[in-house]
Amino acid sequence: MKIAVDGMGGDFAPAVVVDGVMDALSELNHEIVLVGDEETLKKELARYKGGHKNITIYHSSEVVSMSDPAISSVRKKKDSSISVCVGLLKQGAVDSMMSAGNTGAVVCAASLHLRLLPGVERPGIAIVFPTLNGPAMIIDAGANIDPKPNHLLQYGLMGDAYSRSILGKANPAIGLLNIGEEASKGTDFIKETHKLLSESRVNFIGNVEGRDIFTGDCDVIVCDGFVGNVVLKVTESVAFTMVGFLKRELKSSLLAKMGVFLAQSAFKEFKKKIDYAEYGGAPLLGVNGGVIISHGSSNRKAIKNAIRVAAEFKEKAVNERIMEEINKWKK
Repeated sequence: MKIAVDGMGGDFAPAVVVDGVMDALSELNHEIVLVGDEETLKKELARYKGGHKNITIYHSSEVVSMSDPAISSVRKKKDSSISVCVGLLKQGAVDSMMSAGNTGAVVCAASLHLRLLPGVERPGIAIVFPTLNGPAMIIDAGANIDPKPNHLLQYGLMGDAYSRSILGKANPAIGLLNIGEEASKGTDFIKETHKLLSESRVNFIGNVEGRDIFTGDCDVIVCDGFVGNVVLKVTESVAFTMVGFLKRELKSSLLAKMGVFLAQSAFKEFKKKIDYAEYGGAPLLGVNGGVIISHGSSNRKAIKNAIRVAAEFKEKAVNERIMEEINKWKK
C-alpha cells in the first residue's frame, strides 16, 4: 500500500506531519510518499537517525495556506503539496492520500481532478465520532453547504457503505438531522430529503434531533455541510470545555486529587474516547479516489491514525461499496 501524505498541510506542519508518518510506519507496513518542499522535509526527517526506507519525498514548490481561497489557490498554485498529492492519486502512483491542510482546497482539488464517482453529484466529508454505543458518523461536515435533497440521499447511501466497510455495522441506522422527529417538521428541503431516504433501500429511521447525536441509536447522521460543520465545531468546543472543567474541579481539593490517583485509568479511557486524534481523518466520500482530510490542528497521533484510515479506505474497497449502493438506488 502506497499513501501520499501532504507534508506541508496543517497548523504544525511539517514537523508534526513527519512525526505522525514515522509513528504510522512503526505500526503499519506501508509506503509513504511525503509531498512538499524537499529540503524542508529532509531536515525534518534528519531528526530520525537512519530515516526510514519506506519514505519517498516528492518535491512540490508551493503551499496552500489555511487562509487561501479554495478555488483560486487550486487554480493558481498547481504545484502545491495538496494538488501534487491529488495528482499522484489520479495517476495511480499512490493508492490513497491524506492532508491536514486547507479543507476547501483539498475538496476542490479532489473534485476537479479526480472527478466524482458515477452517479454521485456532490462529495461529502464524513466525520466519525464516539457515542454511547460505539462510533458513528455524520455526513456532510462542510464540503457542500448548499445541497439539494438528492445530494443528501446520496450522503445516506455513501454513509451506509462506509459504515458497513470501515465501522463494521451490519445494518447501519441512517437518520436525518432535523428540529423534530416528526416527518412533518423542518423546511421543504428537509421534508423532500426525508421522502427520498424513506423510499431508499437504506435502514432509514427517520428524523433525529441534536440531542440524539451521541446516544448511539443512529449510526449515520445526514445533514447539509453548513449544519454539519457547525455541529462539528460545537462538539469540539464542548469536549474541550468539559476536559477543562474536569481538570479544574479535580485540582480543587486534596480529596479530589486523591480520587484522580485512584481513578486515573478511567480518566485516561475517558480522554481517549473523546479525543478526535483517535479517529484520525475524515474521508471525502464521493470522489474517485481515497482522500482523507485531517483537522488543521492535528497532532502526531491524529496524523498517524489518518494514515491508517487512508490505508483502510483502499484495503476495504470503500468506493466499490459506494458504487454498489448507488447502483442499487438507480434500479
